[in-house]
Amino acid sequence: MYRVIEPTSFKPGERICVGYLLHGNGSGFREWSTYSSIGELAVDNYVLVMPEGHSTYFMNSATKADDRYEDFVTRDLIADAEHDLPQPIGRSSRFIAGNSMGGFAAMVLAFKHPDLYAFAGALSPPVDFPKRAFTLRRISQSLGVRRIFGPEGSATRSSNDPFLLARAANPDSVPFLFVSVGDQESLREPVERFNRALTARSIPHIFLLGRGGHNWQQWNGNLPMLLESLETTMSAAQK
Repeated sequence: MYRVIEPTSFKPGERICVGYLLHGNGSGFREWSTYSSIGELAVDNYVLVMPEGHSTYFMNSATKADDRYEDFVTRDLIADAEHDLPQPIGRSSRFIAGNSMGGFAAMVLAFKHPDLYAFAGALSPPVDFPKRAFTLRRISQSLGVRRIFGPEGSATRSSNDPFLLARAANPDSVPFLFVSVGDQESLREPVERFNRALTARSIPHIFLLGRGGHNWQQWNGNLPMLLESLETTMSAAQK
């Protein structure tokens, strides 16, 4: 299941860009179109695709064989959503972005599939999620981490860890990254640490410390800078 926002008619002779917008945990595919003004991009020949990811972090589950959400987003969804567009879409015309859980996925998928996206944006991504240890105090979250990423110390945790992926990445091939977090979020420390890891590897990116907590009030405040960075990146990718 996914929602698409596209122009009522495509401007002839102009590029078409396609963006994949991933929602947060506990929400659904309607989130971006309900709580943000992202749909306004459609007037600039953007197609926006918003898939349903449930609470899977848009990953292939280490324990549930049928949960193949990474495959869905990077293979099936792209093929289906772009099939009838009036021009072919390549890396230079494609981006991925997400908030919270979706932001985590945008970072991981950008590192694992750098050939697919020119730009990846993450609003408040829980980049430390695969490293979180089992705790009875947060039993539901701990079981979710284990279900998606496998047991602590497993190869499936390492292969989906944004810090390890950044360490192994080729800075010349990674999509341009936009990462933000609110100054009142519990995620501030790991996201700032992730920013330092990107800087240490000379991975092109912008980091923004927003004002507020883990909510759309803060994310909408950061959205103009994300869109400005997106437009700059996509324009440069076309040259």
